[in-house]
Amino acid sequence: MTQTTDQCLGEWIDREAQAEAMIPLIGQLYRNNNVVTSIYGRGLINRSVIAILKAHRFARHRVSDHEELSVHDTFQILKTMSDMALGAASVDLGKLVGKFRAEGNGRNLDQFVREELAEIAGKRNTNPRKGTDVVLYGFGRIGRLLARILVEKTGGGDGLRLRAIVVRKGSDDDLVKRASLLRRDSVHGPFDGTITVDGERNTLTVNGNLVQVIYSNDPSSVDYTQYGIEQALLVDNTGKWRDAEGLSLHLKCPGVDRVVLTAPGKGALKNIVHGINHGEITADDKIITAASCTTNAIVPVLKAIYDKFGIVHGHVETVHSYTNDQNLIDNFHKGSRRGRSAPLNMVITETGAATAAAKALPVLKGKLTGNAIRVPTPNVSMAILNLTLEKATDRDEVNEYLRQMAMHSDLQKQIDFVNSPEVVSTDFVGSRHAGVVDAEATICNDNRVVLYVWYDNEFGYSHQVVRVMEEMAGVNPPVFPH
Repeated sequence: MTQTTDQCLGEWIDREAQAEAMIPLIGQLYRNNNVVTSIYGRGLINRSVIAILKAHRFARHRVSDHEELSVHDTFQILKTMSDMALGAASVDLGKLVGKFRAEGNGRNLDQFVREELAEIAGKRNTNPRKGTDVVLYGFGRIGRLLARILVEKTGGGDGLRLRAIVVRKGSDDDLVKRASLLRRDSVHGPFDGTITVDGERNTLTVNGNLVQVIYSNDPSSVDYTQYGIEQALLVDNTGKWRDAEGLSLHLKCPGVDRVVLTAPGKGALKNIVHGINHGEITADDKIITAASCTTNAIVPVLKAIYDKFGIVHGHVETVHSYTNDQNLIDNFHKGSRRGRSAPLNMVITETGAATAAAKALPVLKGKLTGNAIRVPTPNVSMAILNLTLEKATDRDEVNEYLRQMAMHSDLQKQIDFVNSPEVVSTDFVGSRHAGVVDAEATICNDNRVVLYVWYDNEFGYSHQVVRVMEEMAGVNPPVFPH
């Protein structure tokens, strides 16, 4: 039946009202219960009414009937959850609704939710997790994005807690400039919150997080305990030290317990791609590297393809946004070609992603080659995977398989999926996934397949780093639905 103008507007107003009613429930569950809610991976905490409705609309890409998720269903789930005194958890409302439709078996939605979340019911304030102090050593592109994510995920304070930032002092008004760079970002937009600068104590108060800014040129000379920081997880964002010897300098500092490097490590250091080999992290590991943005983008997709079709060999071509390592205009650079103007040129350069992929996924050893082209965009990159498979397949089968992996597999936080013929690179700014498969671009001929994987090489990678940090700190809550 064709809707009238008034009916269409009336339905929208009703959905707006439901989304508005969801906001306090989402916030209370987060602050009081440490329950993080999402819809098919899209976070709902601190989101606007329109953002919540867009998440419901987005859900049609994740279900076979392509129906928009009902805001009435998700509101009912939140109401039920609010009455259950839940313990800490990560709950995907979209997937709960999908599971209810498939496995409800005559139960109403309230009964289903109570049974599905029974193992954490009544466990509010019984969570044994303890907040882990975090120090960011370096405060460049990745450091500032990590700060944003950590502050966003503070919750009740029993997860990762940003306590300090260590930098070299650049000017007399260094603290004000650091705060300004955190507050405003040309790529990722303004910080969602408030930042207060205390020049006397050298602190920033960021959405209630008191963060000490420490000035130091030497990674082994800071006594973090004098700032009340104990057993901290330190994240080195500088890239200056890439091996165990250099990174061990941090462990000499009182108050530091473990170190994460936001770059590929050298030597025998474990290169961890969350979702792939994070299970290799042990309590004895004092230094872990989170590999590179490109490695994180390609390895989950390669793992998915290898598991179903096998991989004989392949080539990875990275089309990567320019970085701070390049020059704005032509000038001397110790690296080949990187001295030429980044905003004016495409620049062929090397990438270690193919080799690093084999470190995270040893079955790929000797099977991949790789190269990279830096292009005049400030963020979002693309990996082109040209693969020869062990089994023949077709385009539809590959795309549907990767869509299912993005929805229902253990790689759902790493792999996202899009099938729009109109998307371009800026559409993926702010993606929280390691990589996004562009289904419209997939090419397949017998056992030859070419996959195009977008990735926000700053924000998506930073989320992967935080996932590794959560593993090291042991603060990952259970995920629902199972």
